[in-house]
Amino acid sequence: MENTVNRIILRGTLSGAPAFSHENHGRRFYRFALEVPRLSGTADTLRVLAPEPMLGALEVCEAEYVEVSGQIRSFNSRMESGRKLLVSVYATELRLCGGPPANQAELAGAVCKPPVLRKTPLGREICDVMLAVNRPYRRSDYLPCIFWGRTAHEVARLAVGDRLSLTGRLQSRTYNKVLEDGVERRVAYEISAITATVGAYSSSNAPV
Repeated sequence: MENTVNRIILRGTLSGAPAFSHENHGRRFYRFALEVPRLSGTADTLRVLAPEPMLGALEVCEAEYVEVSGQIRSFNSRMESGRKLLVSVYATELRLCGGPPANQAELAGAVCKPPVLRKTPLGREICDVMLAVNRPYRRSDYLPCIFWGRTAHEVARLAVGDRLSLTGRLQSRTYNKVLEDGVERRVAYEISAITATVGAYSSSNAPV
């Protein structure tokens, strides 16, 4: 895929101490949750994955204000209830900072599933798009994106394989999943688009 873009900058506070995640080719990786406030006053709690040397150099601890630069990554996890798409931020740079909060994502890729146009319970029109963004070694990240209002109608016309670029924010959202043995509270992660470019057009929609 040509002209692939995957960049994000987050600025927020840790909601817990970093914990060991896994080891790959001799490199140890740690995960932590970063709380990034929205303008509305609520906060997104986002998963971040970072190599061990990065954390050691910063001596990151709980309550520090941290800026994360990196990419949005996805991973298909096998669970008892089935497969689940896990979305997190892979850090390429960490630094301590004094704010203000930030959540700025930029993506470019290809639509990999037919877009779904729907309405929220409050009647707002929204379009769900799964964007495939290539990365090295013939791998791709599959990232759920949402579009609002007029832009939702524009991207709803796209076909699988069409290219799409956007800017927006990575957000967390809780929802109830109905299972055979009851209801389970889950968290979804998605990119809420602020601007979108498809082919020859460019459009803007209000942030959530």
